[in-house]
Amino acid sequence: MRRAVCPGSYDPPTNGHVDILERAAGLFDEVIVAVLINKSKQGLFSVEERMEMLHDVSAHLANVRVDSWHGLLVHYCQQNDVQAIVKGLRAISDFDYELQMAQMNKQLTGVETLFMPTKPENSFLSSSLVKEVATYGGDVAHLLPEAVHKRLVRRLGHAD
Repeated sequence: MRRAVCPGSYDPPTNGHVDILERAAGLFDEVIVAVLINKSKQGLFSVEERMEMLHDVSAHLANVRVDSWHGLLVHYCQQNDVQAIVKGLRAISDFDYELQMAQMNKQLTGVETLFMPTKPENSFLSSSLVKEVATYGGDVAHLLPEAVHKRLVRRLGHAD
C-alpha cells in the first residue's frame, strides 16, 4: 500500500490545504492528514477541533484519514508504515526551509518528501494570515471551506 502523510498545524484548514489533500489522495492509496502538536504554541483551535474540521473537509475522500502526532514526523512515518511526506509549497521561501527538512528526514529514516506547488489562487494563503485578517473583520469566506469559516467566525465572535 502506498501511504503518505500531509503534516501541518491546520489552525485552521484552508482551501489550499484541501487542494493539496485532494491531489495527494489521487496519487496514494492512503493519505493521513497529521495535525502536528507543538506544545509550545497556543493555537486558535484545539487539536481536537482541528481534527474535526479536517474530518469534515476530507469526508468526500475515502482514502484520507485524520490523525495527530507529537514528536518527529519521521517517527510517525516509521510507526505507521508511511513511505512519503507530501508538502504544499506556496513560494520559494517555503522551499528553502522545506528542502532542509526533507533532506534531514531522508537522512534520518529514508522517508521521501514530495513537494506539490499550490494553485496560483492559493499561493498567498496561510492559516496565520487568514486568522489575522479575520480577527480584524476581513472577509475570508472565500479562502476557507464553509464549515471551517463558520467555526472561525464563531470563535472570533463575529456576526456571520
